Amino acid sequence: MDQGYARPTANARALRSNAAGAEHSLWRAIGARKISGRRFNRQLPIDPFICDLAARSIGSVIEVHGLQHDMGVDADPTRYIETQGFRVIRFWNNDVLNNIDGVVGEIERVIADMPSTNPSRMREGSHWRETS
Repeated sequence: MDQGYARPTANARALRSNAAGAEHSLWRAIGARKISGRRFNRQLPIDPFICDLAARSIGSVIEVHGLQHDMGVDADPTRYIETQGFRVIRFWNNDVLNNIDGVVGEIERVIADMPSTNPSRMREGSHWRETS
């Protein structure tokens, strides 16, 4: 851990430098606010876990996994991350590498279906009007 930090930031930095091919491809497709103007971070520490990609403003985490990965092992981290207010979306490396447009489309769909992060604001296109 970095001195003075309670999060595993040094490990997250190392993981960002050595991103797997699928994760790097997905980052190129969604980074720089390319999806709904949302900012995603790579290798974001959420307490003891480091998430592949996360949009903190909307509480969304994206994980990319290879065939050697056991999804059953991810049940506990997923539950924990969800208790921290995040929704976890998972994709296989194969899907990211062979169908990046489909993966990006699914991420866009999930983001569009998420509730507003600020319930006091009207969502764009809302037909709600205050009556006096």
